[in-house]
Amino acid sequence: MSRTTRLSSSLLRAAAITGIAALSLTACGSGSGSGSASAGSGEVKVGLITKTDTNPFFVKMKEGAQEAAKTEGVKLMTAAGKFDGDNAGQVTAIENMVAAGVKGILITPSDSKAIVPAIEKAKAKGVLVIALDTPTEPQSAVDALFATDNLKAGELIGEYAKAAMKGKTAKIAALDLAPGVSVGIQRHDGFLKGFGATDKDVACAQDTGGDQAKGQTAMENCLQKEPDINVVYTINEPAALGAYTALKAKGREKDVLIVSVDGGCTGTQAVKDGKIAATSQQYPLKMAAEGVKAVVAFAKDGKKASGYTDTGVTLITDKAQDGVTSKDTAYGLENCWG
Repeated sequence: MSRTTRLSSSLLRAAAITGIAALSLTACGSGSGSGSASAGSGEVKVGLITKTDTNPFFVKMKEGAQEAAKTEGVKLMTAAGKFDGDNAGQVTAIENMVAAGVKGILITPSDSKAIVPAIEKAKAKGVLVIALDTPTEPQSAVDALFATDNLKAGELIGEYAKAAMKGKTAKIAALDLAPGVSVGIQRHDGFLKGFGATDKDVACAQDTGGDQAKGQTAMENCLQKEPDINVVYTINEPAALGAYTALKAKGREKDVLIVSVDGGCTGTQAVKDGKIAATSQQYPLKMAAEGVKAVVAFAKDGKKASGYTDTGVTLITDKAQDGVTSKDTAYGLENCWG
């Protein structure tokens, strides 16, 4: 969380007008705009708050917002958490942006429930709030949601894994995200639905936080518990690559099917290299670009975006299966992020 030296109240007010874009959990930058940077100039300001500023997914999301802000001639303010789950930092970022006069805020909530009161305060001040990637709980706490259909993303890799197994008995390991996180729950449930399985059919389930090292440890634990695992569902590609490392150490990398979600460039390359069988690719750049456009439309005519906008998901694999729609890694690498 940013700290500001205690100055006189007048200096703080001046800082709020001219420099509040610099206040965030770790850093807060601004995109170029066509109007004056001074308060009261009529310039439209758009805020983007991501979970972190290091995850390639959110880096690409920021790039999409910056490009859209440049095209639309508006000013972009950005903030990011110090870590995934930094709700307090996101609350501070919302407060800073509202004080700076943003017309709308785009946010990927670190805590879908705990962030709601801060969002409600922003909306009460006339700020349009749109969730990107991760829905709030309830989803209606924001004006709109632009995101991947994570249930569908999970279903796609579940259907693929089922087809790829070609009737063989599956022993499934689920390398999940963390308890209570909606994105992780939706992807997990979608995979099971697509595979035609239930949690009772999962031989081993471990949380990874979406981290590669934790994914490796989780896979090692699962192999110790159930050495005959032959299907691995992972919350994202870092976890998948961790699983691959653990399997390779046991000489099992050739006979275990790994499927995942995200579509980052590293993960898509891993599909091409045969480390991951298939992944569901999502599009963070599109989420952010559409969000910026929605705020600009609101600023122009007062019309609020509403409901859920599906920003798309595509199954990427070089080993297509009958009855499962997919595209190859050439397409995936052209449209990947990170």
